[in-house]
Amino acid sequence: MTVLVTGGTGFIGANLVRELLARGAAVRILVRPTSDRRALTGLPVEIAAGDLRDPASLAPALRGVSVLYHVAADYRLWAPDPAELYRVNVDGTRALLAAAEAAGVSRVVYTSSVGTLGLPVGGRSGTETTPVRLEDMVGDYKRSKFLAEREAEAAAARGLPVVIVNPSAPVGPWDWKPTPTGKMLVDYLRGRMFAYVDTGLNVVHVRDVARGHIAAAERGRVGERYILGHAEGNLGLREIFERLAPYTGIPAPRRRIPYAAALAMATVFEGVSRLTGREPLASRTAVRMAAKRMFFDPSKAIREVGLPQTPVDTALRDAVEWFWAHGYAPRPRARRPEVLPTPV
Repeated sequence: MTVLVTGGTGFIGANLVRELLARGAAVRILVRPTSDRRALTGLPVEIAAGDLRDPASLAPALRGVSVLYHVAADYRLWAPDPAELYRVNVDGTRALLAAAEAAGVSRVVYTSSVGTLGLPVGGRSGTETTPVRLEDMVGDYKRSKFLAEREAEAAAARGLPVVIVNPSAPVGPWDWKPTPTGKMLVDYLRGRMFAYVDTGLNVVHVRDVARGHIAAAERGRVGERYILGHAEGNLGLREIFERLAPYTGIPAPRRRIPYAAALAMATVFEGVSRLTGREPLASRTAVRMAAKRMFFDPSKAIREVGLPQTPVDTALRDAVEWFWAHGYAPRPRARRPEVLPTPV
């Protein structure tokens, strides 16, 4: 069985590729010529040169493919040209799904985000059916993913066997870029997390997210959405650091940044970025997203496809160990943390 993975050089994609290879799949990866391939070093995969912005490059990559995992996305909360997010995330998804339909692919798993889902009032956890509108999306990244998810639903309605997965906030190995969640952990490990914003995330091991993709391909219902998160993963930002402090020996930040102050700082950072072209230290979109606690309920995925549930503390510690081992932050010398066994 040949499977095609888009975004295989990224965080979720690199973990998905490893899980597929462990199951004996023949894995082909759609890779842009300029992509950083360090996450694929030494892996027995086939590389298909292509780009979501180039529809003509997609048909050859899909030739002979039975299952498509569309993980790739332009994941930036700030971009000098926001239109690029829509070209990749919306137009690229539409073109890829059309090519998959023409190629007769037997299953498609589209990777969306919990950012496209609704959040109930009162701090309750969101589900796949919580009402939400495009107007509720904060920033161009979320809007582009919301619209891309509608493309996946439209393809399923036309008869393409598409299943949608919505990962929450994965942490773990191969977060080489790193992602915004990973960058937050790296800043903490470097002693740069002097304060925190009062927000919350649903934390899940990236390995569970990867295995959840495969489970969705095997057992997910066409046209349905599945939250890939952890049933006990809804944590406040400060609580995440407090859980890590005994393990790392690095104190959790105690000072809370008021929302208005965080937004003002992000505005200044973005002004500097417009002059330099470099990504801001924090964006206004990120701060506006932090105004709501992103808490979600993954019960449907656990019940219907058997989403694994690695303990949240293991997920956080695996991420820390990977960042330490790969030089993203120095391991504290004063204390050697206890290394817990990692579930297989």
